[in-house]
Amino acid sequence: MNNQGQSMSAQLTSRLRGYVQVTKPGIIMGNLISVAGGFLLAAQGNVDWTLMFATMIGLSLVVASGCAVNNCIDRDIDAKMQRTRNRVTVTGEISVQAVLSFGIGLGIIGFTMLAIFTNNLAVLFAAIGYVVYVGVYSLYMKRNSVYGTLVGSFSGAVPPVVGYCAVSGQMDTGAIILLLMFSLWQMPHSYAIAIFRFDDYAAANIPVLPVAEGMAKAKLHIVLYIAVFALVSALLPLAGYTGIAFMAVTFATSLWWLAMALKGYRRDINLQSWARQVFGFSIITITALSVTMALDFQVVAQPALLTLAP
Repeated sequence: MNNQGQSMSAQLTSRLRGYVQVTKPGIIMGNLISVAGGFLLAAQGNVDWTLMFATMIGLSLVVASGCAVNNCIDRDIDAKMQRTRNRVTVTGEISVQAVLSFGIGLGIIGFTMLAIFTNNLAVLFAAIGYVVYVGVYSLYMKRNSVYGTLVGSFSGAVPPVVGYCAVSGQMDTGAIILLLMFSLWQMPHSYAIAIFRFDDYAAANIPVLPVAEGMAKAKLHIVLYIAVFALVSALLPLAGYTGIAFMAVTFATSLWWLAMALKGYRRDINLQSWARQVFGFSIITITALSVTMALDFQVVAQPALLTLAP
């Protein structure tokens, strides 16, 4: 291959890498685990593998779409943050119009897959999560309100509910517990990020809790949200959806996470290192619970609180 051919190949590889980057693969992988957890919990051992993979792929494309559009919206504040200033929407390596078209295309494919293979309720939750993330959170709340994290937590909690509703076709107690559980988990997870990325958020003038109202309040909220998250997570076994194994994992991970959060009150603590530990263990916690609820399901019949005819 001559030099011109090598150059073209390198440019193509770089461009493809840029398109993958705007979809935020790490977020997609995290959502895949939670979607599978919700799906397998609702399936109660009777797994329709075609439906499961279609749900996971369809929702992954919807999430990828939201992330790509978010890159377009956030390019001005991304330019001010050390972590995000090299994103292709900031550097201009790929045009905003191209990324926006790419994101919209992914969304159309993803929603089409969900509409074909799942049911109206699953599609509705995916749509609500998308609108909240792209419209309410990205366009307004993230930039203007300390409650942006709370609003964004709802969209982050949608994937396991979509997985659950894809099987059940109804909004029941289990789906509500999952929505609350994953929303509550998002809060200490996000506040920990805001603490160890404090300088970035301050530079971009994003009113996350540590920047807007101080570290002391952020530490308190991390502890309180973890405690409430533990209580809500325990509702799954208490309501009969999971067994003793899930209760044991919930107790162990939540107690360890809470103890880790309380270390933030030590006078000699390095807040950056502490916040990274809280963030890291948040991922271990939610992954462990997602896997355990997929394996330790219990056969339970619950009355539907909401159903939508296909």
